[in-house]
This record gives sequence, structure tokens and C-alpha cells, in this order.
Amino acid sequence: MLEKLRAEVLEANLELVRRGLVIYTFGNASGVSREHGLVAIKPSGVPYEKMTPADMVITDLEGKVVEGALRPSSDLPTHVALYRAFPSIGGVVHTHSRHATAWAQAGREIPCFGTTHADYFHGPVPLTAPLAAEEIHDDYEANTGVAIIRRMEGLDALGCPGALVHGHGPFTWGKNVMDAAHMAVIVEELAAMAWMTVTINPEATPISHAQRDKHHFRKHGPKAYYGQK
Repeated sequence: MLEKLRAEVLEANLELVRRGLVIYTFGNASGVSREHGLVAIKPSGVPYEKMTPADMVITDLEGKVVEGALRPSSDLPTHVALYRAFPSIGGVVHTHSRHATAWAQAGREIPCFGTTHADYFHGPVPLTAPLAAEEIHDDYEANTGVAIIRRMEGLDALGCPGALVHGHGPFTWGKNVMDAAHMAVIVEELAAMAWMTVTINPEATPISHAQRDKHHFRKHGPKAYYGQK
């Protein structure tokens, strides 16, 4: 079932390893088939070098396993919550990449200090509010999804393709699972550059709205002109 999607999800997971965003069994990637209403996701705790497409677990959009001999990632409830909330997305990635996670642990969103950032995010990389004790105790992963969805209220999911979960790490998404993996790489790079920026100049401020808008909308939206047709 969904052999092509399984292969794409495996490749996205391996891309996270190649880019140095995960170590050991950290992190996970998933993709959704909107046609079938099914999700393929990395199995929990399986070393990346041992995974095959057949190891990807198939679930429905409520997180019920439909096919697969292994347990799905423990972050599955977060992934399916995002799929239900954002119909435009086709892939979700979670990592504990070093710099992005440091910003999440510091309780700070990543400011839009420059045009590289604005090319991908129309504003800062947002940060969720901390989860309450009862949200952590019961349905922690599902409530993580709720926190992201709450923080994304009023924002376009593809115009703001990721968020930091307070004290936890980044989640990113895209039109498909490889786009989501690409955004995980981008968020880590933006986090590293922002850290360097505030280290060099603690008083640094975000770029102007005019410069931010110019760089963002030349790549995104109906008037985009970057790249080839």
C-alpha cells in the first residue's frame, strides 16, 4: 500500500541524516496521501541505516495504524493534527537540530534579521506557548500539535512553513514530505545565522517590512518572479 509515498518518506528521513539534522534515532518525517486519507511515517526508535520503505507505518488521519509491523513514531499525533488543520500541506518533519532547538529551549522565536530568512518566512519563525502541566501529562504529542495550530492562527501554513515548540524543537512542513525536509534544513540554517547575528550584535533588529516583503513575495504568491516558469 502506498509504495511511492513510503519510498518518499524514507528518502526524506534519510535526507535529515545526510544534512546532519538528526543523530541516532532522533527526528521523524511523514507524508500524507490526501487521495487516500492516509499517512506514512517513520517507525519509532528504528536506526535510520536499517530502515526500508516497507518499514514506514501507514495510519489514518486519526493516527490509527492501517498497515505496518512496527510502531509509528511517538510524534504521530502531532503530525496528524497538523494534517487535519492545514489541508495545503503534504509532509511534516520534526528534528532536534542543534541551533533551532537552542532557540526553542531559550524560549525565543527566530527573528527575520535578513533577506535569506525572508525568502522562506514572511516574518519570524514562530514559537509556541509553553504547554501546561496537564497538557504534558495527558495526550502530550496531540497537545503539541494543538499548540502549533494555536500559534499558527491567522498565518498561512505555506507562507510560514514551520514553528518552534517551546522547550522542544522545530516542526516544519511543506507541499510534500521532501519540501518539509528541505524546510527543516532551512530552519536550522536560519537559526544558526540568527544566533551568529545576535552574538555579533546583541542589539540587532529585524529587517524592514519593505525589504522583508520584497524578498518573500518575489518567491511566493501570484506576483512571484524568482526562478523559471
